[in-house]
Amino acid sequence: MGLSERLNQAGVPRTAAATAVAASAAGAHVDDFASLKHEVHDNLMQSLGQQAYAGQMEQRLLEENVFNAIQAVLAKSKRPLSTGDRARITQEIIDDILGNGPLEPLLRDPEVTEIMVNRADTIFVERAGRIYATDLRFSDEEHLRRTIDRIVSRVGRRVDEASPMVDARLPDGSRVNAVLPPIALDGCSLTIRKFSKDPFTVKDLVTIGTLTRSAAEVLDACVRGRLNILISGGTGSGKTTTLNVLSSFIPDNERIITVEDAAELQLPQPHVLRMESRPSNVEGQGQVTIRDLVRNSLRMRPDRIIVGEIRDAAALDMLQAMNTGHDGSLSTVHANSPRDALSRVETMVLMAGMDLPVRVIREQVSSAIQLVVQQSRMRDGSRHITQISEITGQEGETILMQDLFAYEYSTAENSSVPGRLVPTGITPTFTDRLHDHGVDLTSEHFRPQWGK
Repeated sequence: MGLSERLNQAGVPRTAAATAVAASAAGAHVDDFASLKHEVHDNLMQSLGQQAYAGQMEQRLLEENVFNAIQAVLAKSKRPLSTGDRARITQEIIDDILGNGPLEPLLRDPEVTEIMVNRADTIFVERAGRIYATDLRFSDEEHLRRTIDRIVSRVGRRVDEASPMVDARLPDGSRVNAVLPPIALDGCSLTIRKFSKDPFTVKDLVTIGTLTRSAAEVLDACVRGRLNILISGGTGSGKTTTLNVLSSFIPDNERIITVEDAAELQLPQPHVLRMESRPSNVEGQGQVTIRDLVRNSLRMRPDRIIVGEIRDAAALDMLQAMNTGHDGSLSTVHANSPRDALSRVETMVLMAGMDLPVRVIREQVSSAIQLVVQQSRMRDGSRHITQISEITGQEGETILMQDLFAYEYSTAENSSVPGRLVPTGITPTFTDRLHDHGVDLTSEHFRPQWGK
């Protein structure tokens, strides 16, 4: 029997439970029932021990014990409780034991895209690109620490004073970063970037204005034509979403291997192999880096290699893969412009310790990457592709680039959109290469006009 059925049997109607959860999500109350909740936790610790919190019990059995403990404590309580209060307490304790405490209503809220726990009593959320404070809070620092431990243990990660930073993910794929004292001076912090159950499609990006239909058609052709594409942007600019959309253009008959720190990509193709990096264990052994995975992927007969993000010496292995027959590869990088993206890649190649001349590195970059897609988050919280730039070669030690599309900011005072991505009128040099792969682009795609 599920929890919703037990709530009904206990005399808690669905409407009351829904109202209580909604109130919790809105941060409309202060926790006046902490003592009752602590008593339920103590009851569970006496009967079940740490296995109640460590994920060592069968889910159905744990649900039954949690529900029985809640009802026993509420039955003994002399404090009069309304039906709504009983529903709220029951739901919050279930969230504490079986879920992620006060974060559960935020995780269930489809409008929340990011959850930021600065400390146990300070929680912020992002909605529609803007940050808002909430009245939700953890009962204490230990409660927050217990929630972090539960999250990271599910994916085989660890976090403690010896290793106070960790990247993990929730069962639904949401990306999690946690930082513990002594690194975090004000107590544990937790950041969750929520995972969309229904990933954005190219149609969605065109509809919300992230890019235009003409630009989408060009990117579609570039992916099918096996160009190597680098997506650049700042934190939270939507790089992974764009990477996921571009990856969906890859034909179904190709073998795709994805390499990520925390698995986020949702590809619809039938032939996809997903790999995720792993940190070292307690003994400092067993670490598997992105670079290790990129190297290993070359032995797995890939048609396409997709790296979630290049952030270290793996850049060298990625460039070598792109230059040795593994064309059509995709990746992202943190940078503020296409030119900065190439500089960052160059810097990360130097991190490999190969002592290569700068000219050689730039030759590798200019021959490996054909297209850089720049993405930015605007002041109003919206995310837009602001440049699509082609790498045309190298002159001396300078990599040559030209913008195929550029963002034109609106001059209207009361405009509801900040601007639009428009063609620059430059025809790319890679059209013949696309034609060799059976993909054709017409000059109409690059003719200057106010969107298409």
